[in-house]
Amino acid sequence: MRRLMLAAAVSLGLISSAHAVEGMWQPAQLPGIAATLQQHGLKLAPNTLADLTAYPLGAIVSLGGCTASFVSPDGLVVSNHHCVYGALQLNSTPENNLIAKGFLARTHADELSAGPSARVFVTEEIRDVTREITAKLNDGMSGAERYKAIELAIKEQVKACESEGYRCDVYTFHGGYSYQLIKQMEIKDVRLVYAPPQSIGKFGGDVDNWMWPRHTGDFGYLRAYVSKDGKSASFSKDNVPYKPRHVLKVNAKGVEAGDYVMVTGYPGRTNRYRLADEVQSAIDWTYPTQIGIYQDTLDIINTAGKADPKVAVKYASMVAGLNNYLKNFGGQLEGLRRADAVEVKHAQEAKLEAWLKQQGGAENQALAGDIGKLREAIAAERANRDRDLALGLVERSSLFSTAVRLVHLAKERPKADLERDAGYQQRDWVRIEGGLKQLDRRYDPGVDQQLMAYGLKRYAALPQAQRLPALDAWLGDAKTPEQIKAKVAALYAGSQLGNADTRLKWFAADSRAIDASDDSMLKLARAVQPELQKMEDERDARAGEMSKLRPRYMQAMIAWKESQGLPVYPDANSSLRVTFGNVQGVAPRDGVSYAPFTTVAGIVEKDTGIEPFDAPKAEIAAIKAKAFDGYASPKLGTLPVNFLADLDITGGNSGSPALDANGQLVGLAFDGNWESVSGDWLFNPQLNRSIQVDVRYMLWVMHHLDHADNLLKEMGVPAK
Repeated sequence: MRRLMLAAAVSLGLISSAHAVEGMWQPAQLPGIAATLQQHGLKLAPNTLADLTAYPLGAIVSLGGCTASFVSPDGLVVSNHHCVYGALQLNSTPENNLIAKGFLARTHADELSAGPSARVFVTEEIRDVTREITAKLNDGMSGAERYKAIELAIKEQVKACESEGYRCDVYTFHGGYSYQLIKQMEIKDVRLVYAPPQSIGKFGGDVDNWMWPRHTGDFGYLRAYVSKDGKSASFSKDNVPYKPRHVLKVNAKGVEAGDYVMVTGYPGRTNRYRLADEVQSAIDWTYPTQIGIYQDTLDIINTAGKADPKVAVKYASMVAGLNNYLKNFGGQLEGLRRADAVEVKHAQEAKLEAWLKQQGGAENQALAGDIGKLREAIAAERANRDRDLALGLVERSSLFSTAVRLVHLAKERPKADLERDAGYQQRDWVRIEGGLKQLDRRYDPGVDQQLMAYGLKRYAALPQAQRLPALDAWLGDAKTPEQIKAKVAALYAGSQLGNADTRLKWFAADSRAIDASDDSMLKLARAVQPELQKMEDERDARAGEMSKLRPRYMQAMIAWKESQGLPVYPDANSSLRVTFGNVQGVAPRDGVSYAPFTTVAGIVEKDTGIEPFDAPKAEIAAIKAKAFDGYASPKLGTLPVNFLADLDITGGNSGSPALDANGQLVGLAFDGNWESVSGDWLFNPQLNRSIQVDVRYMLWVMHHLDHADNLLKEMGVPAK
């Protein structure tokens, strides 16, 4: 009964207005905090924000890693420049580098495919399925049994939900305390429409990343296409633009300091409810280790890219992502240490356990005991982290990971769909095939070999007990970097998986054909697959145990927070959320205070003519001439570029529309300030700020610099 009562409290959103700006709220929670929303300035009826099929949420979509929104009746989608970066890279060559010079399709016929794996997901339904997922669980189950029972229940829910053109997924909330089924239309024909040049879309580059003040025009446009009967379909010249139910209205006047603003989108992952031991592990091992690996990877790619411009283009998207994470992880480390996060978490856990003891009763005593078991399970997970990391780096090789995937897929195909491993069901085959088709655009044999050799060098340093006999047998006497390099070179020389037709042939093959193959990469993948499967089974068993313990911890945490009137919102998990607050600056340090807006004056001040501060000459001239075409802010007396707000966002929110009090588009979220990076673990309302590109700057760039008036007209923006 207590569990049901707590779940009801979460769904109703019983929170204190004192913590309003913290929280990535599920739409269904918003009616429960109507008064708080209105106190901050919302003019829409709060209930409309809970309706996925109403305005404005009906216009918000996921790109599968970024957020976007419909801004025209003809399926035009706006998101961040860095979210359309992959489409730019996919269509670029050294001779025609769309990343550098930008792209504008003046007609539908000029639009370019964003690639076979590009998607636009339109959320249509969110339904609680906790009872269905947990119905057959019992305390006598082992971790492996529990994992398999949950996985099967999820597959059954997905199968019953999915139909042609729709994708359904079950999302886990509060570590398994609740489960929700989310149904989305999966639009498979996505095309590149417009992006400004990199000198605008990525102005400031990695130097300014996660920093304020910013002056970045981080925006770009795609278009969603469907078959003539309105159904999801793969790319075809006969497809037509998708007709969305709702389209965001553009407020060309933007917002000013103090105004209400909210961001709706698909935040990826936060760790607000993790234990102190997990924070300590992130500080001591995870972030420092990843920083070293990402830097080494960038060195490999950048060295190759300098020698061959084609390599630089092929890996441009990966390099951008690595640089982003590299700086992010540094910020996470600095922020967690500055906030004394481990001690904060220890103190919080001590208070929680003291509260449980004070409440008394057998159930609360059992909860306290399960928190102790959770700590033990977390410690056990760390035992093989170096092995898992090393093997993950080996599989980062595009060719080897392709071989492993093909071997695994062939093994799963003969099974009934519900018995297939997650990720290898029939619903996943089109994605796998799409990845095989477009691999050539993001793969270079020389770089790929270096990445695999890098992983193998790390693997070779593992203690014998953590190694795989099959992989050791293949490595043989290769121990030194040069020996490993030679071994990898021979492996690649004996494989034809670098050829797209060959990859697609094996995609359709059965296990017998793959077993008979003499392709060196397939032979290695075949040899190690049973051992990789054993590791996967062990991870599943640990996950099954966690699915019992983590919800118990969250049950106690939710009850304790609720007793204090504190917010109870789930950690981000890539599901649709709403966060709200107001446009405001920040004072990050003693004697330092930042205004909420940057203006075009800062572009001129930063411009050096050298990347990443190489603004287009036409832009500099227009700014100096104050040719703002009516888009300037009357209060600022000039054209704003970016603005700050006290919104709670994270990765995945990139491209999320920033909406005003009436739900109209006033910008796009694309980053956070340096002090907000560690907000994935601890949110600080005084310091955490989201950074948005101002709609007025977007419209001005489109009109004055790139002459994309065809798109402005389509979006209903008045002509200038």
